[in-house]
Amino acid sequence: MSFLRPLRRIRILVFLGLAQSPLVALSGQDDEDPAPVTFPVTGEQGMVATQEAHATRTALAVLAEGGNAIDAAVTAGFALAVTLPRAGNLGGGGFMLIRLAKADRQVALDYREKAPAAAHRDMFLTKDGAPDPKLSRYSRLASGVPGTVRGLAHALRRYGTISLQRALAPAIKLAGEGFVVGPDLHRSLKSCADDLRADKEARSIFLDTNGRVWPVGSILVQRDLARSLRLLSDKGPDAFYLGDIATAIDRDMRAHGGLITRKDLADYQPVERAPIKGNYRGWKILSMPPPSSGGIHLVQMLNILENFPIADYGAHSAQTVHLMTEAMKRAYADRSRYLGDPDFSEIPIARLVSRDYGQHLARGINPARATPSSLVAPGLGPLPPDESRETTHFSVIDREGNAVSNTYTLNFSYGSRIVVPGTGILLNNEMDDFSAKPGSPNAYGLIGGRRNAIEPGKRMLSSMTPTLLINRNDTIVATGSPGGSRIINIVLQVVSNIIDHGMNVTDATQAPRFHHQWLPDELRVEDGLRPEITRQLAEWGHLVRPTTPIGSTQTVMMKNGGFLGASDPRIGGALTLGLPRESPRKDRTLPRE
Repeated sequence: MSFLRPLRRIRILVFLGLAQSPLVALSGQDDEDPAPVTFPVTGEQGMVATQEAHATRTALAVLAEGGNAIDAAVTAGFALAVTLPRAGNLGGGGFMLIRLAKADRQVALDYREKAPAAAHRDMFLTKDGAPDPKLSRYSRLASGVPGTVRGLAHALRRYGTISLQRALAPAIKLAGEGFVVGPDLHRSLKSCADDLRADKEARSIFLDTNGRVWPVGSILVQRDLARSLRLLSDKGPDAFYLGDIATAIDRDMRAHGGLITRKDLADYQPVERAPIKGNYRGWKILSMPPPSSGGIHLVQMLNILENFPIADYGAHSAQTVHLMTEAMKRAYADRSRYLGDPDFSEIPIARLVSRDYGQHLARGINPARATPSSLVAPGLGPLPPDESRETTHFSVIDREGNAVSNTYTLNFSYGSRIVVPGTGILLNNEMDDFSAKPGSPNAYGLIGGRRNAIEPGKRMLSSMTPTLLINRNDTIVATGSPGGSRIINIVLQVVSNIIDHGMNVTDATQAPRFHHQWLPDELRVEDGLRPEITRQLAEWGHLVRPTTPIGSTQTVMMKNGGFLGASDPRIGGALTLGLPRESPRKDRTLPRE
């Protein structure tokens, strides 16, 4: 596999297309959605891939000034809270996987939301004992205690080199001065217009005076959000968790029957955890531990697949898709039983990610027949009782080989569609990721167990799967995706495309995807699989169903001193940029703006 072989040709082609700039972009512009580029974006001193162009540019500017990958990632995270409001956020949470090159260390930073202290197991059940999705998705009760601000600030303080003021400066400018509404933002606003219209604060921000969503080409200014960001710049994260913003959240919750209090906010802290580690065909796999289910089940599925010659079968052959689907079923069945918050339940991590267990599950796969989901049960045997699609991911690698893979979210697009008055901050609806009633599906059809039941202070289970790949030659890949319940399978396919099939990051990104999550027993496939393949899968017993595009990966790679990147063309507006060698370097820490 030689990922850098066509490097010279790529640079010539891209530079001709963007003569005004030495930087290269794969997907997304401010005014239109371009056709996908078939070659990876290249760089010589670093690479940034995010779902939104302004965020990518702000992060790359930090790298150009001499900042590291953590600096750039945190800057992008705050910028996305302004320019990608459906998923970028201050009022949500997520996971950050960090590679520190010189220390040869990896850190899994958990800044997932937590249930408020007043939360209880049956809070979303009707008098008849049935889950009430309106309460768990579109009310103040739906909001967990946000972790994003503390999480990003923690990462910057521990592992960054720039000031919080510098990291926040681009977001403050974008919120206060505004930015041009592009097609992607317009479409997302239009899809949620009715719900946004129902909330006075959201309506005043995201709709014009006539109650219509901002058209493409208009300028979106968010003055309240700019004010909140300036508070963070002046007073640090305490402004959110102890100060004026905390007061505003507490007041709004009390007025509308929500549960988050000033004490809940004051008590919130992110947690550093040991990453999930695996090995797949000579590559180190590093991903998120619980309360994310992503890392465990990614490694579990790779352990199953390592027992089959996937490379020999070929990418997207019927045999390969069949085997990967069977691995997906078994992993998602285990997810329903064994996963939850490790601070509340003992999670059998070592057993789930063991190669022996992978071999055991592989032996139960018929190579030419689908196993009905009704016959697939959590495989470890009985254990002691316990157990959005609109997420966003960004990836950064710097010149030293430091890397960040970060996924964070509000859960649904625009979260609960509720804005805290005077702050410009959208509230998450992550409480829906708990099992409102163990054994009943959530919004994504996922079945949860007692380990993921609601408890005060507990972090809800997630599918977010920020991931790093490292091989013997110190090639580094950072990848991840939004996609709700589909995230783990999206990342699995990118990993397999790169390792098994030798695809470059662009081909690995643009290849057709498929998804199975145990229940419902359906194999969802994007356009792109050949008809004869889907026919063969149906003959083997798979219930094949077409689906809308799956995920939006942001992938960057460092290999042999060069950098490659790719943004997913499935959702418009994304941008990957590479840092050229001639890029000027400024002071690492800039004065407060």
